[in-house]
Amino acid sequence: MDELKIQLEERRKMVDEKATKYRILRDECNDNSKKFTITRNEMNGEVRELIVQVREQREIREQMNEIVRDKKAIRQDANKMVRESKDALNLAKGPDAVPEPRDDGRRGGRRDRPDTIHSLRRELIRLENEFEMGRHTGKNETKVMKRMKEISAQIKKMKMSEDSNTDLKESRETLRMAMETQETAHAAVEQAAEAAQEAHDLMLQWNKEVDNQREKAESAHRKLRGSKKDADKNHRAYIVSLRCLHSIQDILRAMRGANAGAGQRPSARVEVQDLMSKLMSGATLTTDELMQLQRYD
Repeated sequence: MDELKIQLEERRKMVDEKATKYRILRDECNDNSKKFTITRNEMNGEVRELIVQVREQREIREQMNEIVRDKKAIRQDANKMVRESKDALNLAKGPDAVPEPRDDGRRGGRRDRPDTIHSLRRELIRLENEFEMGRHTGKNETKVMKRMKEISAQIKKMKMSEDSNTDLKESRETLRMAMETQETAHAAVEQAAEAAQEAHDLMLQWNKEVDNQREKAESAHRKLRGSKKDADKNHRAYIVSLRCLHSIQDILRAMRGANAGAGQRPSARVEVQDLMSKLMSGATLTTDELMQLQRYD
C-alpha cells in the first residue's frame, strides 16, 4: 500500500507539472492571439484608409484626363486660328511676299528662303557678336561692316514698307494674338496632363501600399488562427491533465480516508466539480480558481 501511494504521489507531481505547463502555454497563446488581433485590425484599418486614398486619386486622375481632353480641343482651335492667321498675313503681303512657315514639321533649305525682317535681324545679331569677339579683322572687317550696314538699311526699308500696309499690320497683330492663345492652350494641356500623371502615379503607389498592408493583415490573421489553435490544443491538454490529477488525488484521498477511518470531504469535491464544469463550459476562471483545481487534495 505504501509503495502504491509513493507511485501515485510521483504520478500526481508529474501530472501537476504538465497541467501547469499546458496552462502557461495556453495563456501565452491567448496573449499572442490578442496581439495578433490588434495587429490585424490595425492593418485592416490602414488598408481601408489607403483604399479611400486610391479612390480619391483615381477620381482626380479621371477629372484631370477630362480637363486634358477639353484643353486639347481648345488647343486644336488655337492651332487652326494660327494657320488661318498666317494665311491671312501671307495674303496681305502680296503674291511676291515670303509665306510664313507652317507648323507641318518640314524645313526647306536656307538658300530657298527669301530674306525676311526676322532672318535679317538674326544675321545682324550674329555678325555683331562675331565682330565683338574679334573674329573679323583686316579686309574682312571692312566687308563685314559693309554687310551689317546693308542689313540695317534693308530691315529699315522692309519695316517702313510693312508699316505703311494697314492690312499687313492688322494681320501681324492677329497672328501674334493667335500664337499667344496657342501657347496658353498648349501650356494648359501640359499642366493638366502632368496633374493627371501625378494622380495616376499616386494611385499606383497607394495600390502597392494597399497590397503590402493587406499582406501584413493576412499574415497577422494567419498567426492569430495558429495561436488560437495552439491555445485550444494546450487547453484540452490542460483539462485532461486536471482530470488525471483529480483522479489520482481522489485515489490518494480515499486511501488516506480508509487509513483514518473517515471518508473524503464532500464539500471540497463538489466545489472542484463546479469549477471543472465552469472551465469545460468555456467560462473564464480566476488565477486562484485555476490554482485551486490543481491544489485539490
